[in-house]
Amino acid sequence: MDSPSLISSMSSLPLFFAMYFAIYLTAHFIVFRNWSPKLRPEAASCLISLAHGTPAVILACLAILADSTTGFATINTHFQNTVLEYSIAYFLMDLCHYLTFYPTDILFIGHHLATLFVFVTCRYLVLHGAYAVLILLALAEITSFFQNVWTLASARRQDSETARQVFDLLSPPFYVLYSAVRGFAGPLFVYKMVVFYASGVADNVIPKWLWVSWICVVVMAISVSVLWISNLWIELYRERMFKLEKEKKST
Repeated sequence: MDSPSLISSMSSLPLFFAMYFAIYLTAHFIVFRNWSPKLRPEAASCLISLAHGTPAVILACLAILADSTTGFATINTHFQNTVLEYSIAYFLMDLCHYLTFYPTDILFIGHHLATLFVFVTCRYLVLHGAYAVLILLALAEITSFFQNVWTLASARRQDSETARQVFDLLSPPFYVLYSAVRGFAGPLFVYKMVVFYASGVADNVIPKWLWVSWICVVVMAISVSVLWISNLWIELYRERMFKLEKEKKST
């Protein structure tokens, strides 16, 4: 990649960050201005996540399909680099959010830092591997819309009947989709990554220490996700059983 092309591509990162920052401020001061100060930061984070998630899935798929020769070891295309920057900007913005409002939430801060490590090294250090990283991005964000609506409904379900109904209606299908992606599709693709990179054919463009780091980050993220959704399934089961017992006692 020549220098003018690289400079031109890099210019999209601050523009994307400015976009997310504008959406975040809009969420705080306009969209969720009537929400309590305690809930408003989380809601603003959900709004920028909504602005990132589904578009990122679509863009990642388009960027991969646009180059028929792309693979685990191919050089990143300009389109793929732009999508990476779109996501880097989002995670930087959300990281600023967590550092400002939830500085003790080590789990999410660590997750964002680790994710940024993968994206930044893929985009700016080795300039290869976007195919694998973008597929992982698509798998991670394909549930984003449902998760953010579920999160917003969960935040208001105690004081809003509509929010409670949305939460109850959305929980089972969201849990099923999330479980399928994080419990099956994600691990399967990571396995394919390990098989390819462990063969050594990409070591000349993606050093072993780097792809091993990527795999470690992804495996940890998937493990935490599986633990999270497992706890939600247990909680849902307990709630449903409690309701059934309550109904039996009332009849």
